[in-house]
Amino acid sequence: MNRRHLTIKLVSFIRTAGVVSMALGVFSATQVWAQSYPQKPIRLIVPLAAGSAVDNAARIVMQKVATNMGAAIAIENQAGAAGLIGADRVAKSAPDGYTLGGFNDSIMTMLPNLQAKMPWDILKDFEPVSLVATVEWGLVVPADSAIKTAADLIAAAKKSPGQLNYGSGGNGSPQHIAMALFASQAGVQLTHVPYKGATQAAVGVAGHEVQVAFQGIATVSSLIKAGKLRLIGVTTPRRLAQFPDVPTVSESGLSGFEFNSWFAMMAPAGTPKPIVEKLQTEIAKALADPSIKEQLFGLGLSPRGTSPDQLATELRAQFAKYGNLIRQANITAE
Repeated sequence: MNRRHLTIKLVSFIRTAGVVSMALGVFSATQVWAQSYPQKPIRLIVPLAAGSAVDNAARIVMQKVATNMGAAIAIENQAGAAGLIGADRVAKSAPDGYTLGGFNDSIMTMLPNLQAKMPWDILKDFEPVSLVATVEWGLVVPADSAIKTAADLIAAAKKSPGQLNYGSGGNGSPQHIAMALFASQAGVQLTHVPYKGATQAAVGVAGHEVQVAFQGIATVSSLIKAGKLRLIGVTTPRRLAQFPDVPTVSESGLSGFEFNSWFAMMAPAGTPKPIVEKLQTEIAKALADPSIKEQLFGLGLSPRGTSPDQLATELRAQFAKYGNLIRQANITAE
């Protein structure tokens, strides 16, 4: 090898070593940053009404996370536009681990399939952290309603097409999608009345403003216990242990009907991987606590906990699934 070639190889080696050294330095700095995280309060934006299933789960789990981390976590509710506005705030926040989003799958997989134009892309503008819990659902009516089963609802809707109103947390919300799918499968017409959040919709049913709604059990459990709502069916494949006397919708009027939703933690795209991994680890630790499990089960929530990659996989699958269902059932955002 002549001297010229040796010189070129030496220069190339030095440059490569410099790049590797710089990369290792950045990685090391990020690791140190992650180890000291958090150094200030964390803001969790829940783009849904206070008292909703996601809000209840977020407060239970993140309070435990805050205690374990020795950190302050402030939860901010920003309902409206079925979660579009609050999610937009998260997407446009600094990717430093100090702004997170507590989203339901409606925001992540239903809404983007209903809106012609979106200010963000759920698959590109967010960093998955962890799937936190599955929300079990039920069909509710006012406590004194003559509708006792899913079969009664179908019969009443067929007798008076379009005359029965159902409430939801807004266009494109899970309540909207669940009832639209129910109506499509049952071959009936129901009139949609969108509220500004799931909690308001539940109160609307209790106050006879609307006749019926699908709701997350966590959202309506207190109204059921207070005798203001009656749960006439659950959307799970089997009856829930918390309500053993309540039949499934499938066994009480619409065979094969199932529906549930889930609550996930997301961060703005670009949030450092060590920060995301630390948050996921802390969420998993909180979900493993027996007292947290008990609280979630009591509200009709099933603890999950996944890795960021597992959440990303489930997110893409759900996005495709609901896109197909929405097109097949001809559901629109109105």
